[in-house]
Amino acid sequence: MTEAETRVPRADATRNREQLLAVATRVFMSADTEPSMRAIAREAGVGIGTLYRHFPTRESLVDAVYRDQVVRLTTGAHELLGGLPPAAAMRRWMDLFGDWIAAKNGMLDTLLSMIRSGEIAHDRTRAELLTAITTILDAGRVAGDLRPDVTAEDVAAALIGIFTVAPKPEREADAGRLLNLLMDGLRPPAEQPARVTTGAGPEAG
Repeated sequence: MTEAETRVPRADATRNREQLLAVATRVFMSADTEPSMRAIAREAGVGIGTLYRHFPTRESLVDAVYRDQVVRLTTGAHELLGGLPPAAAMRRWMDLFGDWIAAKNGMLDTLLSMIRSGEIAHDRTRAELLTAITTILDAGRVAGDLRPDVTAEDVAAALIGIFTVAPKPEREADAGRLLNLLMDGLRPPAEQPARVTTGAGPEAG
């Protein structure tokens, strides 16, 4: 087999894996309980053997989905800032964060088991996400459209609270409204109009 012929199957395999990953992410995001591997394969329109060829275990699939979502969040901060003002980039990034939370909820049992076993480094992920938020906040401070006194930890805590009470996708409209309220709080307060000081009138003679 020539080098060119070898590259084609590899490219096909990569596309197939990415497609399965996208479908699995969508299934995890919409699931009330953790879906079976067979349910994911059925949604992807492939046999269970095809899914297992790319992801030999449930843990390997969960790990791939989890890491893919983290990459989308960390690289997304820079990509969004490349095309949007910082405040608008922050609002878009919040939606990505909500997608990540929704995907996590659909694979929570396996994910927690992997965190406990050390297969997934939760602290490192947290640090990466806080760095992404800080990147947008720093750009917003420079641009003047995000408050300078807000920390990444503040934003992360607020987002977790919002998506806890208004999880996606079932309460997406409520989540959007709460995120917009959060964004109002992240913007610098409007400048107060200068007070007019009235001097004393002429004294009576």
